[in-house]
Amino acid sequence: MKVLVTGGTSLLGAAVADRLAARGDTVTVLQRRPSGLRHREVLADVADRGAVVAAVRGQDAVVHLAAKVDIQGRYREFARTNITGTRVVVEACRRAGVRRLVHVSTPSVAHTGEPLIGAPAGPADPDHARGHYARSKAVAEVLALAADAAPDGPATVVVRPHLVWGPGDTQLIGRIIARARAGRLPVVGSGAALIDTTYITNAADALVAAVDRCTEARGEALVVSNGEPRPVAELLAAICNAVGVRSPRRAVPTTLARAAGTVVEAVWTLVPRAGDPPMTRFLAEQLSTAHWFDQRRTTELLAWTPRVSLDAGLAALAASSGQLTCG
Repeated sequence: MKVLVTGGTSLLGAAVADRLAARGDTVTVLQRRPSGLRHREVLADVADRGAVVAAVRGQDAVVHLAAKVDIQGRYREFARTNITGTRVVVEACRRAGVRRLVHVSTPSVAHTGEPLIGAPAGPADPDHARGHYARSKAVAEVLALAADAAPDGPATVVVRPHLVWGPGDTQLIGRIIARARAGRLPVVGSGAALIDTTYITNAADALVAAVDRCTEARGEALVVSNGEPRPVAELLAAICNAVGVRSPRRAVPTTLARAAGTVVEAVWTLVPRAGDPPMTRFLAEQLSTAHWFDQRRTTELLAWTPRVSLDAGLAALAASSGQLTCG
């Protein structure tokens, strides 16, 4: 097939593009800056209607990964990329007659702050999702699924990879390392809340499977993870040990962390600063609340199962960190 991947500079975008190309698909990647990938590149903002229409023309499938992923910033910044960008991609797919659309979302679109214990995907909830990123992605997911219901729309499936990580990751792993080195990585609450994550290989495999199974899974929102929930304190310690930094040694009560996050967010909004804030309400919730999912429908519809275990992924992360240290 001919496949367009938006957001090719991300860890997941690059992995998906490489997998598609390795099996013989013709891949085009769209992003704002050069990716260094060995694929045809379109350098443009995903909200640039003309550039996206041109890039989508002639494609059999689109994997829409481009998004603003951050824990701070004004809502309009998230809305421009995550909502307007998705609307532009969806409209371009309909205009060009693209038959398959895989929209990459996040489980946080359905997370309202309560624990998620073996939960199904659940519908996106723009009104109650926590934080600008989650709310904007919830709106985007609604737009994407509306395209599936349109008579001239592509067969659309939404995939929500949960906390993707792996060697080279600058989002989850990069932030954990930076916070640990700065002594700003506490355990919030007891550290016993079970959370699940997704190793990069498994996430990329799931998205490629979604391209192939768009018809069978159309109209669905499917959560993807390793299916190996661990206590958050144990997981943070394992990641820190793998990359050779000190694991968290102090605990902060949940109520205090959430209150501090509220204050810090207000300060960062009034006086924007460089770097991530030390705590936010969303981060406090994520570090203290269980969130892991029932993936039986995902594995059934995508004919996919994770092939890299959490421990094998941690070993790969440790090997990668050792190579960087030696280099």
